[in-house]
Amino acid sequence: MKRNVGGADRAIRIVVGMALLAMGLLHVITGALAIAAFVFGAIALLTGLVRYCPAWSLFGINTISAEHR
Repeated sequence: MKRNVGGADRAIRIVVGMALLAMGLLHVITGALAIAAFVFGAIALLTGLVRYCPAWSLFGINTISAEHR
């Protein structure tokens, strides 16, 4: 599993993931929207933490700068 998520992409994923999970846990959103927030939040947080995104690999995208590869 080769890393393909760069610094800015990683930070955005972690912040968005935590925000979506928090909104679901704090009942800011409810019902089906809360379930979607949990799913997308968990995926965003996980891909940000492990610095690998299967979707980016599928499309050949790599957001790590050339100097850090």
